[in-house]
Amino acid sequence: MLDIVIAFFALGLVAGLVKSDLKVPVAIYDTLAILLMLVLGLKGGMALHGALSAALLPELLAVAALGLVLPVVCYPVLRRLVRLSADDASSVAAHYGSVSAGTFAVVVALAERSGLALAPQTTLYLVMLELPAIVLMLLWQRHLSGRDGGTRVLWEALTSRGVLLLGGGVLIGYLYGPVGLAPLKPVLIDGFKTMLSLYLLEMGLCTARSFAASSPLRHWRLMLFAALAPFALAWGGIGVALMLQLPEGSALVLAALAASASYIAAPAAIRSAIPNADLGLATLAALGITFPVNVLLGLPVYQRWVHCFY
Repeated sequence: MLDIVIAFFALGLVAGLVKSDLKVPVAIYDTLAILLMLVLGLKGGMALHGALSAALLPELLAVAALGLVLPVVCYPVLRRLVRLSADDASSVAAHYGSVSAGTFAVVVALAERSGLALAPQTTLYLVMLELPAIVLMLLWQRHLSGRDGGTRVLWEALTSRGVLLLGGGVLIGYLYGPVGLAPLKPVLIDGFKTMLSLYLLEMGLCTARSFAASSPLRHWRLMLFAALAPFALAWGGIGVALMLQLPEGSALVLAALAASASYIAAPAAIRSAIPNADLGLATLAALGITFPVNVLLGLPVYQRWVHCFY
């Protein structure tokens, strides 16, 4: 049986496809997104409390390097096989090199429910993978177009909502630890799965809307890429996890992150940086295809693949 949080995503997807009047108010969705990213950061920071050391630096740099490799692999496929323009290929590659906070939240819940060991620094993987691909592809696109502004791109990426909430949450959780955050535990930490369920309900509705707003069959090459790429990209995460000798739960999380595509941070950065890119295409691929493929089909597959090495 599906995990309960995935069942909420399926409910939203069905409601959207049958054109129900079910809606999650925008203000509530934004609040849930803020709370989820903050709580993910807090949980990671609490796990790091008293356990942070310089020995983690090579591991985090290796994870960040994965974030640079993924778009480099995707870009030529998108240009030559999917036949996208340079702007659209840069945009989609940035989405697929970056990661999905929603997928991260789901896979962490899955790992915890399955009793898989998670390294304290696992939440930092999300932070380390959020930016490199976006910055790299925006700089590449600016190189192709002969424009500058790399420093501004980097600054906008570093000050984005997701990075600030995740990074700030990690810092607060690390500084205060479980004891200092005890007053917030009943609402924020214990309420994590409830918030995730409601967030995924809206994600299901968004997925249905992305199908209604476009013509997937007209972009069948991109849709095929969006459906198949996660299963190939996941092996990048598994390979890095094995190289770093991560525990099984952390390996599963890294595989799922490598397989995911951003639909929050990447669109926000690309909207102004690559004005000629069709964000609808990237959103349809990342949210309409890859996200449901991962949460409904991919995660159990990645878990079996990872388990083969442990």
